[in-house]
This record gives sequence, C-alpha cells and structure tokens, in this order.
Amino acid sequence: MITTTNPADGTTIAEYARHDDGEVEARLARSWTRFTHDWRTRPLDDRTDLLERLADVLDDRTDELARLMTAEMGKPIRAARSEVEKCAWLCRHYAETAETYLAGRSIQTDAAKSYVRYDPMGPILAVMPWNFPLWQVFRFLVPNVVGGNTCLLRHASNVTGTALEIERMVAEAGGPDGLFTTLLCDHDTVESIIGDRRVRGVTLTGSDVAGRAVAAAAGRNLKPSVMELGGSDPFIVLDDADLDLAAQLAVDSRYLNSGQSCINAKRLIVAESRYEDFLDALVQRVKGLVVGDPTEESTDIGPLASEGHRDTVADQVHRTLVHRNGGEALVGATMIDGPGAFYAPTVIRDVNPEAPAASEEVFGPVSAVMSAADDDVAVALANATRFGLGAAIITGDDERGEAVAAQIDAGMVFVNQLVKSDPRLPFGGVKDSGYGRELSQEGAVAFLNTKLVWVD
Repeated sequence: MITTTNPADGTTIAEYARHDDGEVEARLARSWTRFTHDWRTRPLDDRTDLLERLADVLDDRTDELARLMTAEMGKPIRAARSEVEKCAWLCRHYAETAETYLAGRSIQTDAAKSYVRYDPMGPILAVMPWNFPLWQVFRFLVPNVVGGNTCLLRHASNVTGTALEIERMVAEAGGPDGLFTTLLCDHDTVESIIGDRRVRGVTLTGSDVAGRAVAAAAGRNLKPSVMELGGSDPFIVLDDADLDLAAQLAVDSRYLNSGQSCINAKRLIVAESRYEDFLDALVQRVKGLVVGDPTEESTDIGPLASEGHRDTVADQVHRTLVHRNGGEALVGATMIDGPGAFYAPTVIRDVNPEAPAASEEVFGPVSAVMSAADDDVAVALANATRFGLGAAIITGDDERGEAVAAQIDAGMVFVNQLVKSDPRLPFGGVKDSGYGRELSQEGAVAFLNTKLVWVD
C-alpha cells in the first residue's frame, strides 16, 4: 500500500493499492495502443484543442487542486494556487505555439527537396518528484501530448493523490484512454519499464542520485533521456547592486516553496563592500516571514515534505555550524516545536565553501551567505560546485551582469531577477544538474524524431 501523510500535522490522508505486474502491463499496453492506433496521427488542431480544454479544467479546479497539494506536501496555499495557474498558462502557451515549435525546416542541398520534420516516437516515461507535484508533471505532459507522444507517469509516492488527479483531468478534458497513464509502482519496477520496448524515452526530475540510476537504465536500453537534477544555485550580489532589490529577490528565491526547489538561491555570494548591509537587509526580511499552517493565506513557509526530510536539513545545518570555519547562524537554525515537519527560516553567514550548506544541496529554508573580494572571486565561488542548474546576478550595470553571466557554469543565468521556469524559455542545467532541456521549443522536440527527408 501507498500511504500519503499530511506533513503539517502527521495525519494520514489516504491509502492506495500499488499496481501489480499485471496492472502495469495493462497500462503500458494501453499507452502503446493509443500511440500506434490513434494519437500519433491525430491532427495538430486536435492536440492543441485538448490543451485548451485542459487549461479550462485547471482553471475550474484551481482551489481543489491547490488544497490537495497543500495537504500532500505542505505547500503554502497561495503558492499552490499559483502552481495550478502556471500549469494552465503552460497548456495555453503550447496550444498557441505548437505549430511554430513543431514546424519542420527546409535545407538547401543538391536534392530536389530536403527537409527535417519532427515525428512522435511513442510512450515517454516521466519519473517525477514531490516538490512541485503538478508543474513538474505538466511541463513533461504538455509538450509530449501536443507532439504526438503518449505519457506514462511514475510520481513520488507522497503525492499519489495529485498523480491520479492529473490522469483524471486529462480524461475530463477529452483525452482518450491511454494518452496519459499514472503508474503506482516501486523504484525496482521503473527499471523494467524503461527496458520495455514500447517505452521510447524517459525524463526524470529529482536528485542526482536518482538521475544516475535512471539515466544508466536508459543508456543500457539506448533510450533518449532528459535529466533535470539538483542544484546549488549561486545568487551573486555585485558591489553596485541595489541592496533592497537584492535582499528581496534573495528572500523570494531562497524561501520559495519553503526552500524546496532545485532553483532556489542556495548560496548567496556578496561583494565584500556590501556584505554587512546586505546581511542586515536579508535578516530583517527573513525574520518577517510567516511560518505556520500552510492552509492559511498569510503563511509564507509551510512544513517540509516529511519529518525525515526536515531531519536531513537540520543535520546539514548542524554540520555546517560545527564545520571548521563553517559559519554563524544569524536567525533560525532550529526545528520548530509541535506537530509537523517545520524548520525555521535560517540565515548562516561566513559559510565556508566546503561546509555542507555550500557543498551539498540543502532542500529547505536555509541561506548560506559568503563574501567575495571582487567579481573574479565571486565567479570562482559560484562555479565551485558540482551542480550547474541556475544562477542569478544582481548589479546596477546590465552589461557587467552579462559579462559575469558568460563566465558562470550553469544552464540558466538571470540578471537582476531570480531564477525561474517559464514556458517560453528552455529549462535545464549542466554538470551534476543534468542534461537536456524542458519547455520552450527545445522541450517541444526533446522526445521527437528529428527526421531527415531527401527527395531526388
């Protein structure tokens, strides 16, 4: 059985029976049949119309879906509603742009005609995490559905209710049986699914440990894959930055989703001459964050996803504070008494780059702050990580920001803005943050066959 638990109070939400081998096989078969007999040849207008209807379903069920996510993983209710709204935007964006994204291109050669076209490949498996239980799935679902593939989902077990609701919503929008299929199975079953000849690709969002395992299975079976893994994103404040802007963006980025995002600003690297003033502005704002019941509109920080996850964050903070030259906690650095997996918003100054808060991914509301003597030192600190997902640079000079951005080892760099995902922009990282891109045109064709046609 799969049991989902409310991390705010530890109560049981629901229990679900896992799919046995026979049910997994039946669901794989339906996905393959839908692809081969129908969906791959559906006109593009049919697919985009489905996305428009799916966006309408999301609009109609925003409050219900938000409450479900808040119950299952503790997301503050305002953020949960925003997540549903963003998924509707994603559907409408691809409905509007699919014709352009999926258009082939002519290539001038000595043939009478030569061109590239994008063809669907088949069922694509997604292995998805709990931190954005709707958005992570929709940014896989939408481009693949509009591109002619069918979709298989193995979601994190603690958000099983959300996974099943996504399947129901696709059906409610008019998606035929087998177009989107949720699989309630364990990790061991995932490898066998990847090896099934009917599965044509796999995408994972999660830790680099999970990514290595899934990517290895995909490689053994010669299946294309996209890996969106962890991050330890640097947030660089240069000496000409507007400190009010820098401090507010740092709080907005680091404490988003209670600090449980791969693109949170996890390492704050600040010019030496502005260091103390920035810390004062940061701490003042962090102290003003409201921690509590995630169903309350006023709450900024809810519980972490589980008590075990909260304990991991607490251990990382403890090891940072006792590390040689590890840092000093200015606020937080403690669990919150009472029921639920709550951890206080935390700021640690003078963090050693080798300390856990800087060298590991801390998936919780913890800012690791360090100073940099100049831009070159800031870049060196930013790149001193095995991760390379996103980075932010705050500066009064856009050209200077772009010059620093060019030196950062990351898949995405934002100048005077926090790192964020946007349907119009490619999303993904380098190094241990994975490979491949989601969203935008790159995401639209990630699991399509780039087919060359030559006519003599």
